[in-house]
Amino acid sequence: MKFKIGQVVRHKLFKYKGVIFGTDRAFGGTDTWYDQVAKTRPPKNKPWYRVLVHGSAHTTYVAERNLEIEENAIAIDHPLMPLLFDELVDSKYIRTSSWDGDVALIPSTIAIA
Repeated sequence: MKFKIGQVVRHKLFKYKGVIFGTDRAFGGTDTWYDQVAKTRPPKNKPWYRVLVHGSAHTTYVAERNLEIEENAIAIDHPLMPLLFDELVDSKYIRTSSWDGDVALIPSTIAIA
């Protein structure tokens, strides 16, 4: 996998910035979601990533081929940042204690959009 949890990335097509908070070695969504949302038809057998979108309360699920490292890492503004990450060190966020391995422990009372 090219990217790791905590790395700041930029979407190649839509240009938004964000931070990786989840990884899948292959597409983990439904065929319905893929057909409706993944308009560029990225490969399902390659890595996909969950991203906290900067300046938004949204998260996205993005194919690896649509992401690149953000060379000028910025402080990501997202409501889940204080729960999941601490400081930014060497262009990568340090995880808080709200993790079980590579799984973010997000309370069920918090909706992920």
